[in-house]
Amino acid sequence: MDLTKKIIKNNVLFVDKVHPVLKSKLQNIGFNCTEKLNITFNQLLDEASNYTGIIIRSRFSLNKEFFDLANNLQFVGRIGSGMENIDATYAKSKDIYCINSPEGNRDAVGEHALGILLALMNNICKADNEIRHGKWLREENRGYEISGRTIGIIGYGNTGSAFAQRLSGFDAKVIAYDKYKTGFGNQFAEEVKPKDIFNKADIISMHVPLTDETRYMVNDKFFEKLNKPIYFINTSRGKVVDTDSLVNAIKNKKVIGAALDVLEYESSSFEKLDSGKRPDSLNYLINNKNIVLSPHVAGVTFESQYKLANVLYEKIEALYC
Repeated sequence: MDLTKKIIKNNVLFVDKVHPVLKSKLQNIGFNCTEKLNITFNQLLDEASNYTGIIIRSRFSLNKEFFDLANNLQFVGRIGSGMENIDATYAKSKDIYCINSPEGNRDAVGEHALGILLALMNNICKADNEIRHGKWLREENRGYEISGRTIGIIGYGNTGSAFAQRLSGFDAKVIAYDKYKTGFGNQFAEEVKPKDIFNKADIISMHVPLTDETRYMVNDKFFEKLNKPIYFINTSRGKVVDTDSLVNAIKNKKVIGAALDVLEYESSSFEKLDSGKRPDSLNYLINNKNIVLSPHVAGVTFESQYKLANVLYEKIEALYC
């Protein structure tokens, strides 16, 4: 890619709903912005050559076919962090910038990870449901403290580091591993090797992108390496975890409980679970009192929607200024 190439302020297509600050600021600096939130992928292919930029979340997969037709495209702006629905490698070969905004929801994900961990370890969801059904069970809902435990973070990027920062007041030991980073240890986390995570952690939290390398990285072999039972958190992507393996680990008492904001069975747009018969492993999670679930909302706060859009604007602006 020619990194000296400057994008031309021209037509930008929005195919997903985003905070209006992005459209407003782009228009203020000379872009023509068009929203087509109901456009189909075939229609997008027909119109691909009309735009120099496209703003997307996860509604479509922008593949080789799209990029071959998008003759004038200069950038793709992905609201959020994951780029798994964009063939960024092929786009780069055609001198198309692929930009995302993981900084925009790092705080939201860090807070959510802490929230579901507290809910899990203190039986908050279970107790709430019981009280609503007339049960007042105190001893059965005795919880555990984070203080004094070792928390292992796998993936120390925006969300992993945000989670570590929020744990700093809990008097816990935080250790972290990132295959693609070194020298990141600081007052919030100690940089360690993978074996240290498996040997020392009482709690493991996943903060990795979904790539060919991380797809189902949490599998039977992963859980077999654990030196002791753990609490497990996933706020990254559902397909990072093999759900059957997680269920087996729970049944074999390798995992005490799990807090999951994402599930393997989500649709590609993350808006719902895939239709069809519910898998047995998902039924097991739903019916297990030691599981806390949320519908892929860790990074979706009112504040993060603005931040995601504003960060993306700043990156687009920097390409031509």
